[in-house]
Amino acid sequence: MTTAPSVSHRPFLPSRSEAVLIFITMIWGATFLIVQNALAVSGPLLFVGLRFGTAALMMALIALPVLRGLTWAEIKAGVMIGVAIFLGYTLQTYGLQTIPSSKSAFITALYVPIVPLLQWLALKRPPGIMSWIGIALAFTGLVLLAGPDGASLGLGVGEFLTLLSAIAIAAEIILIGGFAGRVDVRRVTVVQLAVTSLLAFGFMAPLNETMPEPSWLLLLSAVGLGLASAGIQLAMNWAQRTVSPTRATVIYAGEPVWAGIVGRVYGEHLPVAALAGAALIVAGVIVSELKPRRWLKARPSASA
Repeated sequence: MTTAPSVSHRPFLPSRSEAVLIFITMIWGATFLIVQNALAVSGPLLFVGLRFGTAALMMALIALPVLRGLTWAEIKAGVMIGVAIFLGYTLQTYGLQTIPSSKSAFITALYVPIVPLLQWLALKRPPGIMSWIGIALAFTGLVLLAGPDGASLGLGVGEFLTLLSAIAIAAEIILIGGFAGRVDVRRVTVVQLAVTSLLAFGFMAPLNETMPEPSWLLLLSAVGLGLASAGIQLAMNWAQRTVSPTRATVIYAGEPVWAGIVGRVYGEHLPVAALAGAALIVAGVIVSELKPRRWLKARPSASA
């Protein structure tokens, strides 16, 4: 009887932490088109370096009062998360050079059903039946979204790089969830953003990326997304102290939807088969995180 109120309202009313994740997901979805436009005047590595360098500086200013307490455990956490962020955003940015922003967003969303697969490999936690159904739906959606006529997988370079970025982002989610609650999120966020920026700048010479001409579009995009990235990373680290990785990924499922809306307004038009594939990916994302048995057990107590 005493548990009924919490059970009945929980599935429908988000907590403060969940509301924060919903808001940053809206912002996150709008960044795809901004990045794609900025790539017209910048190389991928330079843009990622500037974006996350700006974010690291902003977070350093915010976290200045507590930075002196930085521990080796927090440095380790920040480096590991930073490497995952670097791989995820750099591969995604390279992919955006050849595919529409809305397609990039939906392929990136595959990181949600990938999370339980990585947990299976790394933590020996096999996915449940709903996760497998979600994975099947998401893969079918990828076939329709990436195939030129919706009839074959047809992964081009852009799609393949974006798929790899989804794997890296899934690793980032797992790492954040693993370290959350054991480290100071402000200090770790500074480290992970700085690591991402340094890696991007460091790989420019080996990958023969040259400096572009100065551009206000590049500067404004990098600074604007840097501020957004700082807020997003801090919010993710803070919110996932009380929101589980699986529940967080359900919320993140709205990201490609917002990206698709922004892309549509800008003039991007996906074929019907691709739209069906996008819908299947979102369905797979949501289904993979459903826990029907838990809901059925909670329902009688709620009605009591």
